[in-house]
Amino acid sequence: MNIIRSAFRNPPLLTLLLVAFLWIIASFTLRGFGAYGHLRYLIELAAVIGIVAAGQTLVILMGGIDLSVGAVITVTAILLPLISPAWDPTGLAGIVAALGVATAIGLMNGAGAAYLRVPPIIMTLAMATFLQGLLVIIAGGSAVTVSNPAVILLGQARPLGIPSGIVLWLVVSVVVLLLVHRLPIGARFLALGANPLAARLSGVSVTRNMLIVHTLSGFFAGLAGILVLGMNRQGYVGIGDPYLLTSIAAVVLGGTSILGGRGTYAGTIPGAILLVTTTALITVVNASPGWRSIMFGTLILALLLVSGREARR
Repeated sequence: MNIIRSAFRNPPLLTLLLVAFLWIIASFTLRGFGAYGHLRYLIELAAVIGIVAAGQTLVILMGGIDLSVGAVITVTAILLPLISPAWDPTGLAGIVAALGVATAIGLMNGAGAAYLRVPPIIMTLAMATFLQGLLVIIAGGSAVTVSNPAVILLGQARPLGIPSGIVLWLVVSVVVLLLVHRLPIGARFLALGANPLAARLSGVSVTRNMLIVHTLSGFFAGLAGILVLGMNRQGYVGIGDPYLLTSIAAVVLGGTSILGGRGTYAGTIPGAILLVTTTALITVVNASPGWRSIMFGTLILALLLVSGREARR
């Protein structure tokens, strides 16, 4: 009972317990669900959402939402095979260039929000719309196949039997958790999200921190785009679209306030796994996409109600 009470006071713990509950029930009722290989595959899929949601968490902590992450993933997945130079046998130059483009897009989002005073949700929506049109002009409806050795290695390698995407997610998780909870900059993000006026009066720079969170969001979305490209071995227009809403949902399911100022990436991690687990269970029972949307919406609303109830106490 104490664990249950603690869970309802701690949304990240509640999300983690929901994941454990679903895994246990599914392992006993669905053949092969609890196998190590299958659970590892679910976490590998969650790694992409988790990496995108790393940047999304930082933006939301400051009271914004990045609606361009899906488009940035698509840009990276399409652009990288086109710009990987033939003279680079390792493929690292193409990765660096693609990450540079993704990071620059995030920087432009931050600059528009910070200097032009465009609300982040509007700025990133406009950027996403621009990028989608640009991709249609560049790639049309055709897919591009990756031959970059480093990208293929990232998507297919299994060091010590662990998919490289999971290893990458682990590194990203450590970096983001240290950034938010152990470095002064994380406290500034939370302060600006909780009370922007008080934070500004205390000397916290809105402009600088807005640039930082959106630049990091662009970088993490680009990193996820490279991982998606390596896992699928090809890029196409719309490949990043599913990760926009799932990245936001993972953040909210993890207990981060959509209004900013309260939350942690430690909750986003089980939030991403919960989304993938739910999708897998719905797929197994042949439920329609409509039921999947209903379940996602119900989960998000339930945890929002729990979070809001605790915040009012």
